[in-house]
Amino acid sequence: MNQIDLNGRVAVITGGAQGIGFAIARRLMASGAKVALWDINEEMLAEVAPELGSASSTLKVNITSYDEVAAAVAETEKRLGGIDILVHSAGIAGKNAPLDEYELDEWRRVIEIDLNGAFYVNRAVLPGMKARNYGRIVNIASIAGKEGNPNASAYAAAKAGVIGMTKAVGKECASYNIAINAITPATAKTRVLDELKPEFIDYMLSRIPRGRFLEVDEAANMVAWLVSEENSFTTASVFDLSGGRATY
Repeated sequence: MNQIDLNGRVAVITGGAQGIGFAIARRLMASGAKVALWDINEEMLAEVAPELGSASSTLKVNITSYDEVAAAVAETEKRLGGIDILVHSAGIAGKNAPLDEYELDEWRRVIEIDLNGAFYVNRAVLPGMKARNYGRIVNIASIAGKEGNPNASAYAAAKAGVIGMTKAVGKECASYNIAINAITPATAKTRVLDELKPEFIDYMLSRIPRGRFLEVDEAANMVAWLVSEENSFTTASVFDLSGGRATY
C-alpha cells in the first residue's frame, strides 16, 4: 500500500458505515486522518465504530435534510476540528424499470438522495473550507452517469448531475486551494447489489472488460490520493474506476 500523508486532516465520509465509504474510511485513517462517518443507518454505525478507535466519530445523518447536514458539520467540527476532506459516498441504486413505467415517487426519491443530497453536503462543508483556504472533495458518481444504464434512468440522471455539479463547483473553488473531483466506479461488491434484479447485475458485469466487479479497496486507494495535499492542481475532473468500461 502506498503511503499517503493525511496527518492532521479531518475527513467526513457520507455513507461511511458500509461498502465503498467504509473502505475509504479505513484507508484515510491508515494515512493519519481523523474520520467522521455520517450515515443514516445507526445500527451499522454502531457495528463499525469499535474498529475505528479514538480518531473517529460517527453521526446519524439524513443527507436529504439540509438542516441535519448543517448540524452534522457543526458537530463534527466541534468533535474533531475543521473539515479538510469530504468524500460523498452516500446514495442508493433505486428500482429498475423502463422510464415510461418508472414510479414517480421512486424517481423523486432517487434524485433527492443521489443528487440533491450531494448538493446539500457539498454546500454545507464549503464555507469552512473557503475560510481556511484549503479543502479536498471527492463526489462518488457512477459510470452510469456517463454512459447510462437501461432500466435505471433515475440513477443515471442523478449521477450525471453529480458529475456536472462537481465540474462546476470545482471551477468555482479553484482559487481557494480546494480540489473537487468525482470518481465514476463501475459496479462494486457492496450491499447496493441487494437492491438490484439478478438480470441487471449480470448485464452490468458483462459490460466490464476486466470481467469482475470493483473491489472497494481499489476505490479507496484512488480516493486517498485525490484527497491528499499532493493533489494540488487537478480539480473539476472525473476519474474512472470502470475496469475498462468507460468509453470517454
